[in-house]
Amino acid sequence: MKYIGIILLSLICFNPPGNDFYTCKNAKISLYSSSPLEDIKGATSTGVSVYNASTGELGFNVTISSFQFDQSLMKEHFNTDYLESDKYPRASFKGKIEQNVDLTKDGTYQIAVTGDLNIHGVTKKRTIQGTFIIKNGVINMSSEFIVKCADHDIKIPQIVFHNIAENIKMNVAATYTEYKNNQSK
Repeated sequence: MKYIGIILLSLICFNPPGNDFYTCKNAKISLYSSSPLEDIKGATSTGVSVYNASTGELGFNVTISSFQFDQSLMKEHFNTDYLESDKYPRASFKGKIEQNVDLTKDGTYQIAVTGDLNIHGVTKKRTIQGTFIIKNGVINMSSEFIVKCADHDIKIPQIVFHNIAENIKMNVAATYTEYKNNQSK
């Protein structure tokens, strides 16, 4: 939690006048792996995100151990055997939205965000598709994308290879509130 606060603080402190920052402290992130023997589902609602509307920069951070599973054994294997959350406690994404989104107009905007996805200590350049929905000044963002275990050096032992898919479907949803920086006024 300390590192999440540091990231938010550093982004907000360097907020020059006129920049519009929006934050989400309870982003919902879920993962799903389907295989012939077993489906694996995990979810958390403790993701943190910052969106700078002036520059299009978008960042996410999630603590790996915050994911909850239906079975405690799944959570244990997820944290110790696959994601090694003691060694790599967080996953993050930092990128820039390629489209201009008019936050003053209600509507649905298809977006693409290009940036760096860091999972399991391995950073990969990605372009991730998503949707912004603006309604009555409220910003909702959602995205669904695939993470390949091999891309992030996540090893799947041969003994459980049929239990875990090599591609994990991720869903992300965040509702943003405007951050008011009183220092610049």
